[in-house]
Amino acid sequence: MKIELEIVEKIYYNVGTIVIKWVKVERRNIPAFWIFHEVELMFLGQFKHTIDEKGRMTIPARFRNLLADGAFITRGFDQNLIVLSRSDFEKLSQHVHSLSLTKPDVRDLIRLLFAHAVMAEFDKSGRILIPQFLRNSAQLDGAVVVVGFGKFFEIWSHKLWTEKEVQFENAALTAKKFEMFDLPLE
Repeated sequence: MKIELEIVEKIYYNVGTIVIKWVKVERRNIPAFWIFHEVELMFLGQFKHTIDEKGRMTIPARFRNLLADGAFITRGFDQNLIVLSRSDFEKLSQHVHSLSLTKPDVRDLIRLLFAHAVMAEFDKSGRILIPQFLRNSAQLDGAVVVVGFGKFFEIWSHKLWTEKEVQFENAALTAKKFEMFDLPLE
């Protein structure tokens, strides 16, 4: 009996010595899904930060890496801000602009999202500048919380996020609130 194996793709590693103790390893010709799973490309967790008097705020390093192609900040739906990658902001734009403009709620949604949107630019310290009108709309004035939301992240005032967290502490109310979503957690 003869068994034949077919090699689908070869993996190459470039290894070069940088200093005596360190070795740099790079992967080449590997599909991206082999390296990163979808969950590794999500905004997860929560981080406490501050906004300085000029409106600058440091973004967590892991989040900055996911925003390498650019980001947009706009008003959220819960007196907070949302930060989306360039590609997700473009997808959002395409979707909302495919909705019927004859509906007043659609027009209001477009106004909410785009009239308050700004492009986020990182300085050398990994900070973004949040304009005053966005800081005012989300009550951001010092202590803030950066909250992962999967495909994007939110920026909350510490006070408002603490109030939101208190709501989640009541297990019975939380379970009742989310039972309609039938989450597959089995």
